[in-house]
Amino acid sequence: MKLQGRKTLVLGAGRSGISSARFLAQKGAIVALNDKRDVESWSDAAKELKATHNVGLIGGDLPSWLLDQIDLVVISPGVPSNTIPARYVDRKDGEVIGEVELAFRHLKGRIVGITGSNGKTTTTALIGEILSKAGLPTQVGGNIGTPLLDLVETSTEDGWTVAELSSFQLETIVDLRCDVALCLNVTPNHLDRYESFVDYAAAKHRIFINQTADDVAILNDDDAVTRDWAKGLKANVREFSIRSEPQNGYFLRGSDLMSNVGGTDQLLMTRDEIFLRGLHNVENVLAAFAAGIACGCSADSIRRSVSEFKGVEHRIEFVDEIDGVKFYNDSKATSVDATLKALEALAESDGKIVLILGGRGKNAPYEPLLPVIEQSVSRIVLIGEDADNIESQFNGKAEMQRADSLEDAVRTAFQAAKPGDSVLLAPACASFDMFRSFEERGTVFKAAVRSMMTEAATE
Repeated sequence: MKLQGRKTLVLGAGRSGISSARFLAQKGAIVALNDKRDVESWSDAAKELKATHNVGLIGGDLPSWLLDQIDLVVISPGVPSNTIPARYVDRKDGEVIGEVELAFRHLKGRIVGITGSNGKTTTTALIGEILSKAGLPTQVGGNIGTPLLDLVETSTEDGWTVAELSSFQLETIVDLRCDVALCLNVTPNHLDRYESFVDYAAAKHRIFINQTADDVAILNDDDAVTRDWAKGLKANVREFSIRSEPQNGYFLRGSDLMSNVGGTDQLLMTRDEIFLRGLHNVENVLAAFAAGIACGCSADSIRRSVSEFKGVEHRIEFVDEIDGVKFYNDSKATSVDATLKALEALAESDGKIVLILGGRGKNAPYEPLLPVIEQSVSRIVLIGEDADNIESQFNGKAEMQRADSLEDAVRTAFQAAKPGDSVLLAPACASFDMFRSFEERGTVFKAAVRSMMTEAATE
């Protein structure tokens, strides 16, 4: 892909956009970086690009005379792909791609791509551990935190790049081809961005569009959407399930994780060997086994890696225990289905759950939470923009209380809990009404818990 002298517009001045602008400038492109916010409010890393890489910085709307000169647009995941500058350049035969597609055209080696509504980050991190501990040159990035463009220079012909890919990132791929591609599940999410659930699912499906018969596609046989995809893919399909035993797949039989790939049943490991809580993490482990074996790792090596894997931050992360009450941080639960899985995981313990719920909603219904709430949750502490909507949907079917801040919510939840109970932050919402990211929200939650822990120790 020739970039020298190419007039390029990068949309979005966040982490991905900064990486794209820097990379393009280093390759000799003429680059303008645009964000709807005023330049003064951009991060220092974004503003420094003007001095360090001669990148033009433009806040707000773009003038048409500038768009007339652009022949390449690189869109950050947070910017809708149908935004006016992208459509304008596309209609005059310019090229419109995302940061992930730009990275793919320069990455060396092979790619494992992971998408899904829930479990992407845990599964991506786990697969990275599996491949690395099996002795394969491995790097991990994408939606998990490190932009793929930042991994281009460290990629090698004999190495693997393990990439978490969101629906937003997959919208703008053109040639991206994953040697191994996984879709863990597809449940309602981001309906504030997509016109329908069908559109959202279609974005997820794009992870498979460029695969060939030499590649492997891994699908959840328990998910109605992904199960239907299996018949139409060009790649070799491997399915996983906790409810059935798919042919040539990976599954749960009692407490045993099994494989029948090749026609012979094989015990992979037992559920007791997995540190991660919840049946949804059994699904993630089965998917990771399928990916690891597709990449050439042995089942024994994978089992050792899984048994040593302690999870990732902000995913049902145990924080501390105060006076018999345990605190769990699942700030990454930004969808209703993710919150449901967290509740189901903690419902396996004896005590009740005090749930901290709310934030910026995504136009998805909250009613699917009610059965497990009625069974396992003693109180809900509501925060954020969507608190009124959540309260109206639950309509008196759960005991609820409001909090003005997350710190206030932690104290309120602790006061409502009894010894043996758990306080769970699993908001089912985005964080952007109160925080810059779900990571910041989780960090504030943990700080509030530890502050109470210090107070309790000094009493």
